[in-house]
Amino acid sequence: MSTTSAQDNYSARHLSVLEGLEAVRKRPGMYIGTTDSRGLMHCLWEIIDNSVDEALAGYCTGIDVVLHSDQSVTVRDDGRGIPVDIEPKTGLSGVEVVYTKLHAGGKFGGGSYTASGGLHGVGASVVNALSARLDVEVDRGGKTHRMSFRRGETGTFADPRGIAGPDSAFTPTVNAELPVVGKVKRGVTGTRVRYWADPQIFPSSAVFSYDELVTRARQTSFLVPGLRLTLRDERGIPGTPGEFAPHEETFLHTGGTVDFVDFLAPDAAVTATWRLEGTGSFTEIVPVLDERGHMTAQEVARECDVDVALRWGTGYDTEVRSFVNIISTPKGGTHLAGFEVGLLKIVRKTVEANSRRLKVSTKDAAERIEKDDVLAGLTAVVTVRLAEPQFEGQTKEVLGTGAVRGIVSRTVERELSALFASTKRDDKTQVSLLLDKVVSEMRARISARKQKEISRRKNALETSSLPTKLADCRSDDVDRSELFIVEGDSALGTAKLARSSDFQALLPIRGKILNVQKASITDMLKNAECAAIIQVVGAGSGRSFDLESARYGKIVLMTDADVDGAHIRTLLLTLFFRYMRPMIDEGRIYAAVPPLHRIELLTRGQRQYVYTYSEAELAATLDKLTKSGKKFKDDIQRYKGLGEMDADQLAETTMDPRHRTLRRITAAHAEAAERVFELLMGSEVAPRKEFIIAGAAGLDRDRIDA
Repeated sequence: MSTTSAQDNYSARHLSVLEGLEAVRKRPGMYIGTTDSRGLMHCLWEIIDNSVDEALAGYCTGIDVVLHSDQSVTVRDDGRGIPVDIEPKTGLSGVEVVYTKLHAGGKFGGGSYTASGGLHGVGASVVNALSARLDVEVDRGGKTHRMSFRRGETGTFADPRGIAGPDSAFTPTVNAELPVVGKVKRGVTGTRVRYWADPQIFPSSAVFSYDELVTRARQTSFLVPGLRLTLRDERGIPGTPGEFAPHEETFLHTGGTVDFVDFLAPDAAVTATWRLEGTGSFTEIVPVLDERGHMTAQEVARECDVDVALRWGTGYDTEVRSFVNIISTPKGGTHLAGFEVGLLKIVRKTVEANSRRLKVSTKDAAERIEKDDVLAGLTAVVTVRLAEPQFEGQTKEVLGTGAVRGIVSRTVERELSALFASTKRDDKTQVSLLLDKVVSEMRARISARKQKEISRRKNALETSSLPTKLADCRSDDVDRSELFIVEGDSALGTAKLARSSDFQALLPIRGKILNVQKASITDMLKNAECAAIIQVVGAGSGRSFDLESARYGKIVLMTDADVDGAHIRTLLLTLFFRYMRPMIDEGRIYAAVPPLHRIELLTRGQRQYVYTYSEAELAATLDKLTKSGKKFKDDIQRYKGLGEMDADQLAETTMDPRHRTLRRITAAHAEAAERVFELLMGSEVAPRKEFIIAGAAGLDRDRIDA
C-alpha cells in the first residue's frame, strides 16, 4: 500500500474511545504499575487504604483483612460506611458511583476527608475493573446494603448452595438499585469488600504476599495510633505461617512514630528518640467544583501537619522512612527533601557554635559538615498530613507539593534548635555525643578522600603490592624513569643485564595480551597481563586515569622485530589508547627499534659490528661495504627475537639512551586513530577483511616490521 493511500484511509473511524472502566482493563499498568504480584498487592492496598482513611478521619477503630483459600480477599472496617443514598448528578447510589466511576469519591475537597491516602478517586473502581467478582456490603442506618460486580459491571450472582465465587452465573443489571439484605443495631456502621482478582489480568504466578501484608499492617498501626489491624491467612500455602492452620495476627500501637523508630532502629542508641511536631499553612490554586458542577480555579488555604521521630545510633547505616497521610513514599519527595535540609542546617549551625570544643575549623572549607555525615546512624520516620497532596502518578511514590518542603524544614530546624539548646543534663549529654559522632564521620570522610587522592592504586585492578615479575628501577624521578614492557621471559633475562637499573624498569608480558578493543571492560579487568600493566603504571584506567600519578616518564614497548612482535605492540597500544589515552596524548609512549641483522666486520684487533633494521637497509649496507673494500663475514646473523642478543648488543642497539632509536607514538589525529583502531582491532570482522584484501596487492613486505 502506498503512503498516500495509507494516509487517505486513516480517518476518525480508526480512533478508539475507551469508556468507563474499559481503559483500566486495557491498560492496567497505568493504574497499578504492573500485573504481577506487586500489582495484585497494590490493588489490596487501595482497598485497605480506603478503610485507613476512615481511621485518619477519626471514624474507624478496627480493620480486618482475610486471605481466603479460594484466592479471594476480604477487607472490613467499622468506619462510617460508603454513602448509600443517590448521587444527584448520576442518579446512582453512592456505592455504585465509588466502584464504577473513575475519579469519583469523597476526597476532592468536599470536606469528607481533611487528609487521606486516596486522592484520585480511582482506587476502588480500578480494583473493581480488574476483579472477576467484587462484593460490597455497607452497614448504615440500621441496615445492611449489598452490591456485586463482575469485571466492573453491576449485576447479581446466582451462588449455588450460597457459596460465593467468580464462576457463579451472573446477570447484569442497568441502573441497579442498592438492595437491603439485612439489619444491624442502631449506630453500627462499616464496609466489607470481598473480591477475586481477574485471571484474565493477573497471571497465576501473582499471589498475595503475607509478609508484605504484615509489614504494611505493622507500619500503618504505628502511623495511626490506636488503630487495630487484624490479618488472617486461610490459604494454607507451604512456607507461610498459615501452612497448617489459619494464622491470625493483630497489630495495635499507641506510641505513634516514636514506637516506629524504636522498632526500626538496628543499633544501640546514642540519643533518645526525639519527636518533632509542627504545623504550617500555605495556599495553592486548585480546580474546585462549584454548585453547578463546573471546575473553577480557586485559591485554597491548606494546612500541613508535620510529625517526625528520629534518633541516632552507634552504627553507620541510615534508615529513613517517609509518609504522606500514612501512604509510604519510598522515593521521597518534597517532605523528605525539607527534612534533610532542616537537619543539615541546624547540625551545621550547632557544630560551628561548638567548634572550639570539637576542634573544627570554621574557616576550612574541607571541614564542612555534609549530609552523609549527619545521616550516618540515623533512624527516622517523616510523616506529613495534608489535604489533596500532589503525587507523581497513581502509585504515589513521590510527593510533589512544593510548599511542604519549607514547612518540614522549618519544623525540624525549630524543634531541634530547642532540643540542642536544652539545659537538661540528659539532653546536653546526648547532644554532645551526637556532635562528636557527626564530626567523627566528617573526619573519616575527609581522611578517606585524602587517602584516595594520595594512593595510586585504588581500583579493582590493583593490589597492595606491585607484581613480583616487575624489575623496578631505583630512581623516584618520574621524568627520568623508563618502563620497558618486554615480550617474553627470555628477553627479560637479557634486558636485565642490558638495562641501567638506576632509571630503567622492566615488565615482561607473556605472549599476546587481550584485545581490549573487542573485550568488555569486565574482561579487561580480569586479564592478568592488562591488570599488571595498569597496576605498574600506577595511574588508574579509563575515567579515573590520573596522568600526574604515573610512576614512569616513558613507557617503551620492546617487542621482537617480526610480525608477531608488531602484533603484540599493536595490542599494547590498543590498551593504552582505550584506557590510558593521556599517556599517548602527552607523547610518553614509545616503541623500541631493535635491529634485524648484525654484520660482523673482518678487521684486525677489536671486533666491529654493523646493525641494520630492515632488508632494504641490509642490502644497501652490504653494497656500501663492498664498494668501500671492507670485508665482512658472509654468515650474517638474523635476529629472530630479542633473546638472541647478548646484553651488550641489546644495550647498545635498543636500550642505551646514547645509541638507541625510539619511535614516539602520537595520536595527533585522534578521530582518525579511533577509526583505525576500530577497523583493525574491533569486533566487526567484515570491514577488516575487506581492508586486508584491498591492500594486499600493494603491500610492501618490509613495512611489516615498521
